[in-house]
Amino acid sequence: MYHDRKMKKWRPFASMPEQYIGLQEVMNKQLEVPQPLLTEEQMEQINFTLIEALHTNKQVYLTYYKNGQRITETGFIQFVDSLGNLFVFIDEIFELKNKMRLSELIDVRFV
Repeated sequence: MYHDRKMKKWRPFASMPEQYIGLQEVMNKQLEVPQPLLTEEQMEQINFTLIEALHTNKQVYLTYYKNGQRITETGFIQFVDSLGNLFVFIDEIFELKNKMRLSELIDVRFV
């Protein structure tokens, strides 16, 4: 009576992937922050900084709100459309064009 059995390594969450996904969602929810409300003065300052960065081709730190998180990236402003609520920036790391809504911006500062 010989049985060929393979030894299985115990993986606590692998047996219940739905539970693992649920736990990951709970942990991500705890890290979320509400989108900050900007004053009229802060929005004007962001707009001025964007326009200056566009015309001088200076590098900026962009802080924006996305999916419950504050994200900061470094890049160059390529296009600003205040009426259309859009801007385009090229990130420093991957040199990719990113189109974003102006309403997602929290802060813009020169590097």
